[in-house]
Amino acid sequence: MSVRKPQHLARAKLTPFSEVRACGGALFWSECEGGKSRLAGWVDAPRRHAADHTLAPGVGYGGGAFGLGAEAVYYVAEGRVWRLSLGEDGPHPLTPAFGAAADPQPSPDGARVVYVHSYEGRDVLAAASAPGGAWPEVWAQGADFYMQPAWSPDGSWLAWVEWDHPNMPWDGARLMLARVGAEGPLEVHRVAGGARTPVFQPLFSPDGRALFWIENPEDAEFDRLVRLDLESGERSVWVEGRVLLEPAWTQGQRVMSFGPGGALYLRENRAGRAHLWRVQSGASEEVPLPEGTAWLASLSGDAQGLAALASGPNQGERVVFYDGEAWRTRAYGWPAGLDAGGVEPEAVTFRSEDGAEVHGLYYPPASGAERPPAVVSVHGGPTSQRTLAFNAQAQLFAANGFGYLELNYRGSTGYGRGYREALYGNWGVVDVADAVAAARFLAASGRADGERLGLMGGSAGGYTTLMTLALHPGVYRAGASFYGVTDLFLLARETHKFESRYTDRLVGPLPEAAARYRERSPLAHAHRIKDALYVFQGSEDRVVPPNQAEELVRILRERGVHHRYKVYEGEGHGWKKPETIEDFYRELLAFFERELGLG
Repeated sequence: MSVRKPQHLARAKLTPFSEVRACGGALFWSECEGGKSRLAGWVDAPRRHAADHTLAPGVGYGGGAFGLGAEAVYYVAEGRVWRLSLGEDGPHPLTPAFGAAADPQPSPDGARVVYVHSYEGRDVLAAASAPGGAWPEVWAQGADFYMQPAWSPDGSWLAWVEWDHPNMPWDGARLMLARVGAEGPLEVHRVAGGARTPVFQPLFSPDGRALFWIENPEDAEFDRLVRLDLESGERSVWVEGRVLLEPAWTQGQRVMSFGPGGALYLRENRAGRAHLWRVQSGASEEVPLPEGTAWLASLSGDAQGLAALASGPNQGERVVFYDGEAWRTRAYGWPAGLDAGGVEPEAVTFRSEDGAEVHGLYYPPASGAERPPAVVSVHGGPTSQRTLAFNAQAQLFAANGFGYLELNYRGSTGYGRGYREALYGNWGVVDVADAVAAARFLAASGRADGERLGLMGGSAGGYTTLMTLALHPGVYRAGASFYGVTDLFLLARETHKFESRYTDRLVGPLPEAAARYRERSPLAHAHRIKDALYVFQGSEDRVVPPNQAEELVRILRERGVHHRYKVYEGEGHGWKKPETIEDFYRELLAFFERELGLG
């Protein structure tokens, strides 16, 4: 059995888990149910916690839903940070209900909890009394953004990452370190990072003598793991020349943790496949992953064990725990059988028109048909990547007779700094060229029928889809855009704070680059679209508001272009409701089956 029908995706939860944390043998994770995120855990057995609350971290794109201490779990719901004792004496609010909070991290003694807070466009690092009853204090302010607060084991140090516009966190950020006294942080200073050097995930050693982090130096193609001796101030590079850093789209992302044996466990991203390394004193040893696993996320642990979210092409996401000798599964995200029996993807590379190498993952049709109709999927971000994690969408199309290509166009992560930054100043140019090259590659290699190709994507992927259809009509027979960007001026003016200066890098700063914004906006070329198009939109989207889709649809309607338009009420930048997910995939499959002549 495999993912064959739209209702399979709706019932099985596209993203069942988002975070996992382990401490002292306790294991907690967030899981999706009916479009809502819930807190679950394993102490002696799996169970649901804080059943009346929906986890709702609201800084940027979310993430950082909870933190785990030795005696309690701290989570974000209803705009507040809550404390839930592991003895289950009921949740208690620690902060007032205003603004948005994320990534609560308790001090080792359990007296305070530090978290990221955002209110009316101002982000800070705040601290609240863990017993509650006192107004939170601002511990760090002045930067545009904060993430990844981390305590030293004795609570005497606090580290965090901060950055400013126009950077995104993967462009450049600062690693800050502060002594912590009874009144809060003292002697705050920057220890790493800069305007062109991103830093990621500060982590103290269990003995408290060292601080680790991942960075991508300005002059380096790949990343490195750095250790700072807190007593001597000496720095040493423990791992280098690998892809380690991931784009921090959400709070609470973790790619390394200390675990069994006191070793540091570190995930490497090798072209979308995860490799786990046990690192001690600068020496690395690879750790075998659970059978069927090709991707790991959200690493967390201590001497008792290492937890992570694991998945693979034919293994739905699950919560796993490693005790130093064997992996055990603590929670399954997909119903038995639905994640098995799919096709194995093939990592492919091909050349774009300018000779640049482009990467992707190709899923052949399960039917084994030669030169089938195929759909090219363009991921969002655009600074993102499709990995070998379980891809229900890909398996759905393959099971229904399509070839399917996940396009990791230039601008994607996972292939080095030069590849990631190739899109800077070139959004709407090199990504479009790579989408055209993908179509030609599929046809020339015999993996698909070049006359029956479809293109689709959401958000930034929708933008690339629309630009490709407008500038290169006929390359693809049909396209689908879900919550795609159509007007770069509106995007820069109306999107949320986190991405409000993103286009400075991707296109250019305003007003100097105004002409480029006009030239790179799909609306400016909508009159050139000839191929069939399906536009999907969420009514509550704050990132790409509905007015962007509506203006595009108006032009298509006036010109008589074959199109469909569907708005999902109550949905935002992405689908959460099971009924929306089921309807969306039913509509999407039917559209491409009809337009590409399947069957």
